Amino acid sequence: MDEPRPACCVGIDVSKDRLDVHLRPSDEAFAVARDGKGLENLVERLAALDVSLVVLEATGGFETTVAAALAGAGLPIAVVNPRQIRDFARALGKLAKTDAIDAKVIAIFAEKIRPQARPIASQEAQRLAELVARRRQIVEMIGMEANRRKRAADKRLGKKIDRHLAFLEKELAEVDADIDAGVRASPAWRETEDLLTSVPGIGPVTARTLIAELPELGRLDRRKLAALVGVAPFNRDSGTWRGHRIIGGGRTSVRNALYMAALVATRYNPLVKANYQRLVARGRPKKVAIIACLRQLLTILNAIVRDAKPWAVQKA
Repeated sequence: MDEPRPACCVGIDVSKDRLDVHLRPSDEAFAVARDGKGLENLVERLAALDVSLVVLEATGGFETTVAAALAGAGLPIAVVNPRQIRDFARALGKLAKTDAIDAKVIAIFAEKIRPQARPIASQEAQRLAELVARRRQIVEMIGMEANRRKRAADKRLGKKIDRHLAFLEKELAEVDADIDAGVRASPAWRETEDLLTSVPGIGPVTARTLIAELPELGRLDRRKLAALVGVAPFNRDSGTWRGHRIIGGGRTSVRNALYMAALVATRYNPLVKANYQRLVARGRPKKVAIIACLRQLLTILNAIVRDAKPWAVQKA
């Protein structure tokens, strides 16, 4: 009688037309096309194994269909930041880079690091996240064009930039309308937005960024959530030397939105304002105090979504 195969970890390198797959600890490797037939073949092969974790890199959207197909088959999926894989590869001394090597490194990463498997967002959630990301891109383009307009001495060039700015403003209004319609069409999202915007300092843009890009809000404890966003302080100590604590990594877009919200909250949210003033009075640099207030604000938002109680009830 054949002995059962041990649980395996799977690493998948996703490219535009092909999926390179590597299994650990067997070191079996194969490739399939990134199309319907290839995904069916991949799901069939992995379904026959005792898979404990499948890891893919976030590759600009190419991984979405793959992750959805695997999650639909009941396989545990983790989509990780490519930078984590690159840093891990350097630590292993893997400087060569091919699709097959990348798949092996991802499989070893899955085996050794064991990132937490997370559910795949629904199509509606993915669409909302894309709209929020697009809104952020348009706002950045408007800022860049506005700066160029200030420096444009040529009148004809200035008029061209003005036309482009008008176009971008129209696009921004349309994206905002699409986001608003998406949120208002979902009772759960509408309720979450109302809960979040009940907190002084949180406006619709921040609330919708959190809904789209931080679905874990209200489901994790405050320390895990802070690490996920990238606002958990890391030690920088060596021997007798003690360095400043730093933050980094995480979801940059969420952290940026919360940073602006924290700035507003230090003026208009009584709890955050009191904390900010206390930290500054104790000699903390203002930016350090703002990051501490950001963590406090994130903790408040997490509790409000978890308990489904708006700000007024929480404060009482």
